[in-house]
Amino acid sequence: MNRSRFGDLEVLCRLPEGTARDTPLLFVHGAYTGAWCWDEFFLRHFAAEGYAAYAVSLSGHGASRGRAYLDSFSIADYVDDVAEVVDKLPVSPVLIGHSMGGMVLQKYLEKREAPAVVLMSSVPPQGLLGSAFGLAFSKPSLMGDLNRIMGGGQPQMETLRHAMFHEVVELERLQRYYHLCQPESHRAIWDMSLFDLPMVSRMQLPPMLVLGAENDVLIPPDQVRMTARRYGVEAHILPGLGHGMMMESDWRIAADPIVAWLKSQDL
Repeated sequence: MNRSRFGDLEVLCRLPEGTARDTPLLFVHGAYTGAWCWDEFFLRHFAAEGYAAYAVSLSGHGASRGRAYLDSFSIADYVDDVAEVVDKLPVSPVLIGHSMGGMVLQKYLEKREAPAVVLMSSVPPQGLLGSAFGLAFSKPSLMGDLNRIMGGGQPQMETLRHAMFHEVVELERLQRYYHLCQPESHRAIWDMSLFDLPMVSRMQLPPMLVLGAENDVLIPPDQVRMTARRYGVEAHILPGLGHGMMMESDWRIAADPIVAWLKSQDL
């Protein structure tokens, strides 16, 4: 793995051993995480498929700038982070965003073009409120613990397991994820809830793949289908996975459809 600095942003990169395909990939993480979540399995796998695979830690995340003032960052700031990395790559990349990262990419499309976009368990264009209300009614204890994380507290180990995974993750791996997780910007959460939702009329829509997970308790399949309808595409709900689909043992259930779709788009 190549860990590099794009200005003050942390970018992880894995390159194919042979000649890379023409179009690189840029992965954008969700809330409470960083670029590290993609390097568990995805970056290495996509490099093996011939893609130059990059993952950015947004401002205030991972080893990127601004950890001390995380709450000052907005979704617009995260969009600027993505644009900053894109502009430093030799070719405009396919953009792949998970959860909050999917919302960042939707906002990115209001200002910029991309060869293709993949949304994985993305916050829908209607925002977070629908899934938040659903969670408050169906799993109030989980909702309360997520609010504690927002305040800078550490989650209960079982909360992390239940929120992110469908499988029973072994304790050692779960503890490692637990220590890598971090608070999220309150400002960004409010932007995704109410104040800076995507405006589809402003977007130049590229080819788009919308994926969800059958057992996702944070962005459930009905929210994923709502996103797909808004962009005029079909939702693909992946069996046997939870919200953190790229970190589950069965991560290939999520990776393989992305590879197949990219190749179908001649990317």
